[in-house]
Amino acid sequence: MDRLSNTVRPYAWGSTTAIPALLGIAPTGEPQAEMWMGAHPGAPSRITRTTASGETELALTEAIEADPEGELGAPTVARFGPRLPFLLKLLAAGAPLSVQVHPDLDQAREGYADEEARGVPIDAPHRTYKDANHKPELICALTPFAGLCGFRPPTEAADAMDALGVDSLKPYVDLLRAHPEEAALREVLTAILGADPAEMTETVTEAAAASERLGGAHAPYARIAHHFPGDPGVLAAMLLNYVELQPGEALFLGAGVPHAYLDGLGVEIMANSDNVLRCGLTPKHIDVPELLRIVRFEATEPGVLRPEAAPSGEELYETPVDEFALSRYTLASGAAPTDLTAPTPQILLCTAGTVTVGEIALGPGESAYVPADERVEATGPGTLFRATVAA
Repeated sequence: MDRLSNTVRPYAWGSTTAIPALLGIAPTGEPQAEMWMGAHPGAPSRITRTTASGETELALTEAIEADPEGELGAPTVARFGPRLPFLLKLLAAGAPLSVQVHPDLDQAREGYADEEARGVPIDAPHRTYKDANHKPELICALTPFAGLCGFRPPTEAADAMDALGVDSLKPYVDLLRAHPEEAALREVLTAILGADPAEMTETVTEAAAASERLGGAHAPYARIAHHFPGDPGVLAAMLLNYVELQPGEALFLGAGVPHAYLDGLGVEIMANSDNVLRCGLTPKHIDVPELLRIVRFEATEPGVLRPEAAPSGEELYETPVDEFALSRYTLASGAAPTDLTAPTPQILLCTAGTVTVGEIALGPGESAYVPADERVEATGPGTLFRATVAA
């Protein structure tokens, strides 16, 4: 078992205060968007191991590469290869992230193979597929957390746009009301992303001003437009369900579901992939043809998740994926130790109180890595999230 030393990513949309407040440290004034826990090659966690030559600091990726089955367990290696198949994060949004969507596994493999065959450099700004994996993800709120998730019914989106009284939105309103669901959503998103930039800037500016005047259900779009003036993604956002999570509630984002996080602190877990197709609220490349192929144009309920409690005290967030499982433990002072031993690798993250795992005491925002089959018990008082591979 190893205490993790983790990298905080300073993306521009990050909160300047949320992660420092959790860690109990002073903010730097710079955005602190994501703390990564795991073995992603871009920012692997670091551990300290005792070797014949003494204590050595190394990346978690190096430890896994040196002994995949010893670290991950033979079943995990057989299913996913010699790599940790998930990435755990603390995510702190102080401004909206891009509206984005992720491919399914077959689409990721096909897209990656195609760009490799065409010789598109892996670091090219117009490269769409960074790897051959899918990227399902789950976000669990630690504070009130706002986001967008999935298309809402076209008639609801039409009513929201119509209420703004912006003449240039009328064609979108008419399309949303006149066509069957899939055709309406596809045609309107295609029109938004393909519109003349100058005309779109004027439309979004008028829509943002009207949203601010109306307030209420339109207020989130005014806030989005404040961060992205003139961006067509503001209108794309109006096609989606607006969701406010309370602490402990979660959202699962499967393949093809457009989404964006807007504000709040949460624990995020995902399959270990970088495949993101963007459709607004970003200066980055938008691959419109591929995006339209990947997006699932169907109205869906956001599907807010609440954990399912087990007699063991584990509260599991049920998801339909194999790469990860996320659960939560609320550990009382003086209670018997909770056995967390598992045949799969684990990352344990404390989010409140002080939790002792093995001989490691974790405070809020601190984490530990547990290799497969290593015996581990946890005591509180505190809240502990467990990330592992689905059974």
